[in-house]
Amino acid sequence: MGAAWSLAGRLERARSLAKEAERAEVKEFMHAAFPRLEAWFHWFNSTQQGALRGSFRWRGRDRNARRELNPKTLTSGLDDYPRASHPSAKERHLDLRCWMALASRALAEMAQAAGLPESRSAPYAATAARLEDDDELRELHFDSAAGVFADFGNHSEAVKLEWVWPTGRPQPGHQPALLRRTPKNQAPKLQYVPQIGYVTLFPLLMKLLNADAPELPKMLEIIRSEEHLWTPYGLRSLGRSSSMYLQRNTEHDAPYWRGPIWININYLALRALHHYAQSGGSAAPTAREIYTELRSNLMRNIMQQYYATGYLWEQYDDSTGHGKSSHPFTGWTALIVLISAETY
Repeated sequence: MGAAWSLAGRLERARSLAKEAERAEVKEFMHAAFPRLEAWFHWFNSTQQGALRGSFRWRGRDRNARRELNPKTLTSGLDDYPRASHPSAKERHLDLRCWMALASRALAEMAQAAGLPESRSAPYAATAARLEDDDELRELHFDSAAGVFADFGNHSEAVKLEWVWPTGRPQPGHQPALLRRTPKNQAPKLQYVPQIGYVTLFPLLMKLLNADAPELPKMLEIIRSEEHLWTPYGLRSLGRSSSMYLQRNTEHDAPYWRGPIWININYLALRALHHYAQSGGSAAPTAREIYTELRSNLMRNIMQQYYATGYLWEQYDDSTGHGKSSHPFTGWTALIVLISAETY
């Protein structure tokens, strides 16, 4: 028995030493990574600022685009997700503000975990506190008429693509071009962008709302609504009720973030729902119910498609659940492993 206890003690000591070594390794990594992440954050904070304090705007949209229904926002990673129809310096992008809130909080916590002086962590903690402020978020991004958070910019819902023939004398080989048109009597104006989709959810996805925030029930309603984001296979990227749902962006650009189901955003949704389900707020029971059903839907469909095709896919069709686009795709679709393990 004494030998057994001695062996158990040595094993426990070995585990303790391994944990200490792992902590030291993590701390060393944080020391090396922090200045690089800090430089990245400062680049975003200095180049992607909006016109108003606390606002942010993705750069790179083409305000002179003639062939795109809605000029793409490639810098956001959401490519053709509908933004303000007419790009301008007055745009305010909801998802970017939420990403900056997450990034500043992560840098503050990372500096503390790495044992850096408070002078290194305090500025990021202060930035995070401001960007996490509900009142400022509402002031910049809450559309009180629709009851949702949204992008803001110079926008018209009447923009469409039309086939236009070249002017002048017809020449051999002349072909019509699919060009963007905005009716003169429906010119763009500064307003919130009325497209319900993944961007609408970002304050929830980043867990920026308090457990009893008055906007939370509406966001859960949008998630569970089949007219908006809910499908038997996961959350679609753009609501069926939105004017840009499944609309092509050019003659050759099929809808990408305008309906299909993406596992990366669904993972963030489950992570947030799991958080709010345990928050003790009034919306907790609803969040818990939606979490359970959404997780089940995602796991079932991804496994069914894997057994049927032998692949994980980049995205999934919101009407059939069928895998679409790039395959094999074990990038973010591999998040299904963390979803299965409920590791958020």
